[in-house]
Amino acid sequence: MKEQESRYSPAAEQQLREAGQHLPEGLSLIRSDGKLTLTDGKEALCGDFAGMKRRIREANLRQELLVKAARVRKAPEGRRLKVLDATAGLGEDDLLLAASGMEVELYERDPVIAALLEDAAERALCDGGLSEAVRRMRIHRGDSIEEMRRLGPEAEADLVYLDPMFPERQKSALIRKKFQLLHLLEQPCTDEEALLEAALSVKPFKIIIKRPARGPYLAGRKPSYSMTGSAIRYDCLVFPENLRA
Repeated sequence: MKEQESRYSPAAEQQLREAGQHLPEGLSLIRSDGKLTLTDGKEALCGDFAGMKRRIREANLRQELLVKAARVRKAPEGRRLKVLDATAGLGEDDLLLAASGMEVELYERDPVIAALLEDAAERALCDGGLSEAVRRMRIHRGDSIEEMRRLGPEAEADLVYLDPMFPERQKSALIRKKFQLLHLLEQPCTDEEALLEAALSVKPFKIIIKRPARGPYLAGRKPSYSMTGSAIRYDCLVFPENLRA
């Protein structure tokens, strides 16, 4: 991999330096092949939406289980649905939602993961096959639980998306290698009740929770319904009284 000179503004450079201060021993952030990359010297991970182009084609997008779970039958006319993703990670699920026409607010608490996500989004803005969807994605650094509690209904979110990291999902050796570095930065969710309660405080029409296909409900809360794939399940909590005009 070839390291390249910085192409970031001074403000962005400062954010990267601050993110680097949060790295565990043995990890580093480098710019390689034009991408901000997290590495331990052996494995490398970067945010990259380029491989998602096929999935966001209209015919394929309609078949995505998450997009189906996010549908609102009586969606308001004249505006786009707004999604608050409280656990953004590298943002691949958010790209699916944005490509389906939704406005997505992405919250990521880990500054290193947020930096990787921001870099991926910046590069995607220069790609005609991705830019339209990425323009509907807004990235926020910080604790989503605190922010949801602060905003409450003023967040004006139609949907809240929760994907708390869970180790059971990492089945194949390839996936384990890809996410091994992320697990060194951000541990699986340990306070499910706080996360769900904060999401409920926003008063969305629907909360969508990503779980292992055979995993337990988040915080033991039974959903209104679930949509299950081979490895992933989306539990949906629906609150018709919160549907915004």
